[in-house]
Amino acid sequence: MATRMDALTLEVVDLIGSVVSRYHEEYERAAAEHALTGAQARVLGLLSLEPVPMRKIARKLKCEPSNVTGIIDRLEARGLVERRPDPADRRVKLAAPTEEGRRMAVALRDSLDFAREPLAELSAEERTVLRDLLRRMLGQ
Repeated sequence: MATRMDALTLEVVDLIGSVVSRYHEEYERAAAEHALTGAQARVLGLLSLEPVPMRKIARKLKCEPSNVTGIIDRLEARGLVERRPDPADRRVKLAAPTEEGRRMAVALRDSLDFAREPLAELSAEERTVLRDLLRRMLGQ
């Protein structure tokens, strides 16, 4: 399928880039307010949903497993994360948030106003359409 680079497509690509840039800026700022790096904040947010194998974290972040090990080490040293064996395969280590880590993840998520404020301007129907279009763009 050929890509179309008409004016509308270029504008949409530019707008997506602006959204991503603003999101990253705010995420980094919010992380810094909690004395976290952006990567540490992303890992903590991911873990707040469920314990996750280290390799899966690396795939999600699109980085080397050794980088994830360092991030988890630093979060663990702060008492925000713990490693535990996977009940399904004891050879696999899961990273899981501690109670303090869960509280920090919630505080971090609550401090992210960027997405919440503009999305509040959209109706539930518009947010659903946007979600569905984004999923379609990502092949989900």
